[in-house]
Amino acid sequence: MKVYMFPGQGSQFSGMGKDLYENSAAARATFDEARKIIGFDIVSIMFEGSDEQLRETSVTQPAIFIHSVAAARALDEFAPDMVAGHSLGEFSALAAAGALNFEDALRLVAARANAMNEACKMNPGKMAAVIMLDLEKVKKICDETEGIVVPANVNAPGQIVISGEADAVEAACKACKAAGAKRALPLPVGGAFHSPLMEPARASLAEAIASVTFKTPVCPIYQNVDARPHTDPEEIKANLIAQLTSPVLWSHTIVHMVEDGATDFTEVGPGNVLTNLLGKIIY
Repeated sequence: MKVYMFPGQGSQFSGMGKDLYENSAAARATFDEARKIIGFDIVSIMFEGSDEQLRETSVTQPAIFIHSVAAARALDEFAPDMVAGHSLGEFSALAAAGALNFEDALRLVAARANAMNEACKMNPGKMAAVIMLDLEKVKKICDETEGIVVPANVNAPGQIVISGEADAVEAACKACKAAGAKRALPLPVGGAFHSPLMEPARASLAEAIASVTFKTPVCPIYQNVDARPHTDPEEIKANLIAQLTSPVLWSHTIVHMVEDGATDFTEVGPGNVLTNLLGKIIY
């Protein structure tokens, strides 16, 4: 069974999507439509912008979404049996699978990015990658650390991202190293994503999602919050809202897909982050 995977924040790069624009009429139409919807020339930033410009959350998230949907539309045939997206990538997966129309999805992604930016200003925090320490140990260390710090991304066995208040994340990193982690290093992101510090963004996104019509996707989407397949629009909406303050269970998602018959995985979007993680999860 065929799976399409859609990447999240961190997969951006200068020049992203230019080849699609030049070689696919369907992709070109997607980029041109995005320019009109979002209200600024994001396509020029994607093609020619600096790495610093592309790291801005208000640019990064729409840019990755646009690239991913354009890439899906450029395929000769869009016929997966399952889809999944990592964090932001869930919106790309839903748009590509027909649960959201492109304009609504892009507006939601922009609203999500802006809400997350505001939450970062209200509740400053940070994230860090913990390498080669199992999830239960990381959870225990986070629970025992003073302040707010939680596992935020379970990307693969031995690759977990923690998120929360800066001092708590630093303390948890030291404890993880003492417990045997190979590395525990801060990530260059703008805030404490997928942690309780994103609560203001969750509330704002819930309001935006409530105003949009969701349809049944053409195939199940395995969502981050529970790593299970969903097709019911109301369940999908609730899980998208919960995702902002819940961990991304990516490793669990891939395992469950394989258990459900997945054999052929294709990354649709910029970079190959998810393809690299796949090798650590199932091979």
